Amino acid sequence: MKQKISIDPITRLEGHGRIDLFLDEDGGLSNAYLVVPELRGFEKFSEGRPVEEMPRITQRICGVCPIAHHMAAAKAGDAVYHVEIPSPAKKLRELMYSAFFVADHATHFYVLGGPDFVVGPDAPKAERNILGVVRAVGRELGARVMKGILDNHKITSIIGGRYIHPVSALVGGVSKPITEEERDEIVELAKGSVEFGKLSLQVFGDVVLKNQGYVDLILSDMFAHQTYYMGLVDENNHVNFYDGKVRVVGPEGDELVKYAPEEYLDIVAEHVEPWSYLKFPYLKQVGWKGFTDGIDSGVYRASPLSRLNAADGMATPLAQAEYERFYDTLGGKPVHATLATHWARLIELLYAAERSLELAQDPEITSTEVRTIPTEIPTEGVAIVEAPRGTLTHHYVTDERGILQRVNLIVGTTNNNAAISMSIKKAAKGLVQPGKPVTDGILNTIEMAFRAYDPCLGCATHAMPGETPLWVKVYNHEHELVQEIRRD
Repeated sequence: MKQKISIDPITRLEGHGRIDLFLDEDGGLSNAYLVVPELRGFEKFSEGRPVEEMPRITQRICGVCPIAHHMAAAKAGDAVYHVEIPSPAKKLRELMYSAFFVADHATHFYVLGGPDFVVGPDAPKAERNILGVVRAVGRELGARVMKGILDNHKITSIIGGRYIHPVSALVGGVSKPITEEERDEIVELAKGSVEFGKLSLQVFGDVVLKNQGYVDLILSDMFAHQTYYMGLVDENNHVNFYDGKVRVVGPEGDELVKYAPEEYLDIVAEHVEPWSYLKFPYLKQVGWKGFTDGIDSGVYRASPLSRLNAADGMATPLAQAEYERFYDTLGGKPVHATLATHWARLIELLYAAERSLELAQDPEITSTEVRTIPTEIPTEGVAIVEAPRGTLTHHYVTDERGILQRVNLIVGTTNNNAAISMSIKKAAKGLVQPGKPVTDGILNTIEMAFRAYDPCLGCATHAMPGETPLWVKVYNHEHELVQEIRRD
C-alpha cells in the first residue's frame, strides 16, 4: 500500500511549510514536495500607497531580514524618482547592510543550520538547537557567538535607528549622518566582527571539515545539483551585496548573462505550480523544463554558494583567501554541493565584516551630505540587492504623484524555490530505501537539504491576484482522488 509521510512543520527556518513524502508500494520514494501553505499579499496591498512608504512597509515582511527589504525599497524609490544619492549616504547604507549580513549569517549558521553539524543530524530533536550547540562547543564560544551577533545589531541600530525595522533609509539617501564618536564605536565593533568571522571559519573547519563523515555527506551526489548560479557583482566581478549587476553563470561556470536591475524582466520569468503559493522563477532564455538540472534547464540558484560561483572573487583580502581555499579544497569552480553553502555563508560573513570595517574607517562616512531631495516626476524603478538568502528584486510602478500602481517582489527564497524542491526530492530519494525504517534522523537529514538555503517562506509567499486562490483535493485511503474543489 502506498504511504505518505509528512514532516510538518519543517523546522529551523523562517516561515511555515511542510515536506510531503510519497512512498511507493515497496517503501521507496515516489515523490516529494515542499508545500508552502502560507500566503501574504504585500505586493497587492502596497498598491495605492506612496512609494516613499515602502522602506517602512516591506520590511514588515520579515523580522529576520527587514534590512534587506528596507534597503531594496529605498533603492527602488531612488530609481522611481530618478535621484542619485550622495556618496556618504550610499556608504552609510552599505555599512548598515554589511553589519546586517554578519548578524544574519551568524544566526543561520549557529542557530538554524549549525545544530545539524555541531550536534549531529541523528541527535535527539531536543538537542538540535542553539542550546545543544552551546553545550557542544562550550559556554565561552557560545558567549562569543552572541556577542558577535549583538555587536552587529548595535551597528545597524546606530545607523538605522533600530535593528528590527530600521527607519534611516529614505528616497534620496538616509535620514541622518553619524557622528565621529559613533564612527569610532562602529570601527571597534567592526574589528571585533572580523575576528568573529575568522573564528567562525575556524569552528567550521574543526567541527565539519575534520569530520570525514560530514565531508562525505557534503560531497555526496545526494546533495548536489548542477544548475545555473546567480549573484550581484561589482565592476571587477567580485561579490557585492549592495550594488552592481547580476551575473549568471552556467553549470560549467561560463557566464550566461550579466544584467542591470531594470533588465530583470528580460532575464527572469516565474512559473506557477498548484501545490504551492511560492512561484518558481527560471531563466527565460533557457526556459522552464520542469524540476530538472543541467545546462538545458532554466532552474537557477541564488544563495551564498551561488554568489561565490557567479563571482570571480571577493573584494576583501581575508575573504579572498578563504574563497581560494574553498575552491581548492572542493575541486575547483563551480561547486555544486548544496551543503557547501554553509561554508560559503561563513566566507561571506568574513567579507561583510571586512567591508564594514573598510566603510567605517572611510573619513567621508561622517559627512552631513546624506540626502538629495527628489525633484523629478516619479515613474518606475527597479532595485536589486543581495539578501542573505539570495538575490532580492523590488520593482515599483507609480503614477505622476508617486502612488504605487504595481509592485513585484522576487526574493531570495523565491529564486531558490525550484532548486529547494529538487534538493529535497533528491535527498529523500537517497535516504528513503525500501525495507528500511524512516527514522527521525533520516527525516532531519532530508530537512538539511532545504536548510542549507536558509529559506524565508514569510518573505517568499506573495500572490498576483487580488483574492486568495484555494484548491482542495480529497483523497481516499488508497490515495485516489475522490473530490476536487477550486476557487481561482
